[in-house]
Amino acid sequence: MRLGCIDIGSNTTRLLVADCDGSRLLGVHQERAFTGIGRELLDGPTIGAAKIAEVVTVVSDQLAAARTHGAGRVCGVATAAVRTAENGGELLAAIQAACGLSAQILSAREEARLAFVGVAGTLDPTPAGELGVVDVGGGSSELAVGTVTGGVRWWTSLPLGSGTLAHTCLCSDPPTADELAVTRVQISAALANIEAPQPAVAVAVGGSATSLCRLAGPVLSAGALGRALALMAGVRCSEIADRFMIDPERARLLPAGLLILEAVAQRFGTALWVGHGGLREGVLLEAAGGLTGTRAEAT
Repeated sequence: MRLGCIDIGSNTTRLLVADCDGSRLLGVHQERAFTGIGRELLDGPTIGAAKIAEVVTVVSDQLAAARTHGAGRVCGVATAAVRTAENGGELLAAIQAACGLSAQILSAREEARLAFVGVAGTLDPTPAGELGVVDVGGGSSELAVGTVTGGVRWWTSLPLGSGTLAHTCLCSDPPTADELAVTRVQISAALANIEAPQPAVAVAVGGSATSLCRLAGPVLSAGALGRALALMAGVRCSEIADRFMIDPERARLLPAGLLILEAVAQRFGTALWVGHGGLREGVLLEAAGGLTGTRAEAT
């Protein structure tokens, strides 16, 4: 069956349309818009009327695109920024009134679990031991460890994302050594009391991981991340965007995302492979009945 997922994130709002047989996905169409809900919340606990209107327009357009590409069902999910906003429900109500999409605010636990499902359902070959997944978003980062057959046995959510760190700590372009040091301290503090398992294989998903693959390759080892960070600390983000064909908005967020991934790799005790599936893929696999039952509302 052909399904769609609209993911209303802290940095971006994304559409994925895919054919799903219940266990595997074949991507048909993707779209992305930088809607910056998380940045909006740096100025206060509510999403402003203008931002609500902007996101409603983006979601309505993406829903229309999903229909154009043949999606029979479209699921809508919202993550950290909408989850923490005092008026997140108002945004979702406005979306439903405008285009009929009934979106669900995911808990941090569901966000971590669905990212794991998305990785497990798109990973080939299946790892022999435990699988670790880290999904760095704009407003939070979710970690999960488990097995492909047994699901998640351990998870946590960090109240740090590429957007929040980029806009509060890494204000210079390129970021200074002092800014990078302060950011590392914040990330270390967030991880201080977390005893993460050490999986056999670890996979990174999300916009930061996907973009870093262009700079560092498909395996985010300590050396590869170090070289990528040195490059980004030496030139403006516009040059990074041009050289590696990355969206300028993403290039601005990339050092923050890299530092989170660096710290998580250290906790997992292994390099991170850049994954080909994550939250949206997990939502669609469950919507198709592939794994453990559907949790996300669908139109």
